Amino acid sequence: MSTELNQYRQFMKPAEIHKAVNSLIGIIEGIKLDLTVNSAEMDEVINWCNLQRPFQKRFPFSEILLVIDAALEDDFLSKDEIEDILWLCKSSINNTDEFNIYYDVTTSSIQQLHGIIHGIMADNTLKDLEIQALMEWLKEREFLKGTYPFDEIHALLTSTLEDGVITEDEKNLLRGFFGNFIDTRSSYNINQIELENLRNTYSITGICAVNPSINFENSVFSFTGTSTKGTRKEIAEIITNSGGIFNNGVTKKTEYLIIGGEGNPCWAFSCYGRKVEKAVELRKQGQKIIMVHEEDFWTVFEGKL
Repeated sequence: MSTELNQYRQFMKPAEIHKAVNSLIGIIEGIKLDLTVNSAEMDEVINWCNLQRPFQKRFPFSEILLVIDAALEDDFLSKDEIEDILWLCKSSINNTDEFNIYYDVTTSSIQQLHGIIHGIMADNTLKDLEIQALMEWLKEREFLKGTYPFDEIHALLTSTLEDGVITEDEKNLLRGFFGNFIDTRSSYNINQIELENLRNTYSITGICAVNPSINFENSVFSFTGTSTKGTRKEIAEIITNSGGIFNNGVTKKTEYLIIGGEGNPCWAFSCYGRKVEKAVELRKQGQKIIMVHEEDFWTVFEGKL
């Protein structure tokens, strides 16, 4: 485990445990969508286990790791073994009051959706069957409508599938978009550079703009997530000193929502998701809010110096 990731997760509070287990549920659901499990996909499951080894004496890892280790002794995951692992993971979080007081079905489903995307991308390929199966997963969870990134993924899959032909360009567009929801620090196989190249090639309305033009003067900014380079107060001071206006919340007056660059959206923290959801909803209503990745914000700001 990298020092950075270890420091980020060292306390393993209920929020982080819940997210980790839901991520595993999603990863396994994702890798089984095409009805086969290859070696690269098993490596992702093994990597998840290795990341949790420091906490193997703590429930539910104490049980989950034992079951996965036993299942992987023959270097193969059967359908029954997969279902046993999924049952144990879901039972451990659904029947534990410590977790249920923090989370609802929406939070859990979004965390699992992120894991599914991780699982689908585990072998750095995207198959037709995986795209179709992901669409079915979304259709069965329409209660997530309005919750980022359900609407965006659903719209992209609808467009991809509507003519009955999935092109390589469409697959690359989806992979580029999916890359926004994968923390490659917790992946064994997923190629970060390739994902970055895809994101630069395929810019999709509704997610962070690629190399956006940012006008500070009299513009209204908001920030969400965790910054890699400064505190929220420091970012607010930079904006106001550059002639802009900083508001903590997202409103119809917001012109730029800066997305913190520390990893990817952490759905265990609802304040993060709400701001993104508000920005996306306002964009759907015609408000011109640009979602800016923090790296681009710093690039533009440092270019002004």
